[in-house]
Amino acid sequence: MTLRQYLILMTISAIFCWGIWGFVIYSVDPTAAGILGFIFFYFSLFLALTGTLAVLGLLLRMKFGKEGLVFKTVTISFRQATLLSFLVIGSLILKSQGIFTWWNIIFLVLALTVLEFFFMSYKKR
Repeated sequence: MTLRQYLILMTISAIFCWGIWGFVIYSVDPTAAGILGFIFFYFSLFLALTGTLAVLGLLLRMKFGKEGLVFKTVTISFRQATLLSFLVIGSLILKSQGIFTWWNIIFLVLALTVLEFFFMSYKKR
């Protein structure tokens, strides 16, 4: 898959996921949907955020970053977009449960930071 094909596919997928998220917002009643409605809401938002942030991160890395392997840049952008999406979704879940406090956010950020450092230091043999 070429870089152009990846960008087109990720952009179309992100737009599709934003459309699904919008559909969930307008068609699912949170008081009657139960846990399945919340799962659809958070999962579609997670996918939409990940796709959007992966494309934006890749474009920013290509514009302002140093030249390197495109595959590595795509991998890093997608990984960081996933972690940032986890942070946003985790924060929303904490807020919905009434436990959105500064120490919980610090713990979540630290956990994701440690995970990112692990991925940065991990090398395939």
